[in-house]
Amino acid sequence: MDIVKIIGIAFVAIIISIILKQYKPEYAIYVSIIAGALILVMSISKISGIIELLNNLASKSQINNEFLTILIKITGIAFLSEFAVSICKDAGESAIASKVELGGKVIIIAISIPIISALLETVLKILP
Repeated sequence: MDIVKIIGIAFVAIIISIILKQYKPEYAIYVSIIAGALILVMSISKISGIIELLNNLASKSQINNEFLTILIKITGIAFLSEFAVSICKDAGESAIASKVELGGKVIIIAISIPIISALLETVLKILP
């Protein structure tokens, strides 16, 4: 069970972080970053399986692969943005965290333009 490993890494990181905050508070953020990176690496193998499944389903249903690629990129940007925002907040940098969050949203909107335009074209074809 991968979730048990992820929770174990999180609990160990929390304990180490609490102990380090007493003696060397500047190192506690490094523990958080390393734990987050380990959890992210553990999740990547599952993500690649999901992407492969989505590609198979898209080819069977004849969905445009460009749209699927865009949706996968958007999902990746959302995950990475949330990861970076969490690290910034753990470091006590809420202002930077909000800027990263805003940047992620802007990039997601920019990447989704082809999907939005295709949707609008479809709607315009349907309307008289």
